[in-house]
Amino acid sequence: MDDVTEIRDGVHLAHGSETNWIIITEGDAVTLVDTGYPADRERVIASLAAVGRRPEDLTAILVTHAHSDHIGSAEHFGSAYDVPVLMHEEEVPHARRDFLHQVSIGDVVRNAWRPGVLPWAVGAVRAGGTTDVRLARPQAFPGALDLPGRPVPVHTPGHTAGHCAYHLPDAGILITGDALVTGHRTSRKRGPQLLPTFFHHDRNQALAALHTIEKIDADVLLPGHGPAHEGSVAEAAERAHRAAAART
Repeated sequence: MDDVTEIRDGVHLAHGSETNWIIITEGDAVTLVDTGYPADRERVIASLAAVGRRPEDLTAILVTHAHSDHIGSAEHFGSAYDVPVLMHEEEVPHARRDFLHQVSIGDVVRNAWRPGVLPWAVGAVRAGGTTDVRLARPQAFPGALDLPGRPVPVHTPGHTAGHCAYHLPDAGILITGDALVTGHRTSRKRGPQLLPTFFHHDRNQALAALHTIEKIDADVLLPGHGPAHEGSVAEAAERAHRAAAART
């Protein structure tokens, strides 16, 4: 697949209809970080095949946050292949849909004047963004993750209360989900940035999360939206914070 890129040995970035997911391999085992929209399911399977793996090889699915464009097939893979779906403890009730912290139709209407918002909304609906993707058995991960890639959770609340990035210290990579992206259909900018304000549950926390990212020693950023970013992740987060704070 042209949409699957090997970033470092055993770490691949895959692009879906609007969202990225990350495949981390170690021997025959696989950690999958996020699963795209519901309509991306076959693309997820194809991306695994592109790196010589199958859904049966999944050891765990890690969730950055429980929006429909990131957990679109998590329930399917979790139940069909008996794979644990793991996330920060504060994201578990969100994944069960005890509540929903996600952009609403009203938010879209109020921001329809912004460039790219309506095309993004149409694409989101077509990709299954309004589908019920709640998880039946979401699990809070333990303090340490004994998984391929040895990912280290980094709590980065703001986009959602339990949003979590994942640091791969051995590879020098930080998987940032939507806490720090490098592009989006609703943004004219390219490079490290915060998503527009209406996407965040708590924008002040989202800004503070960038300070958390600034403390991470990594030289590759793999975002939930946009291309990989090569260079100091700390500097990228600082730059994004300055730009976002200037718009406050």
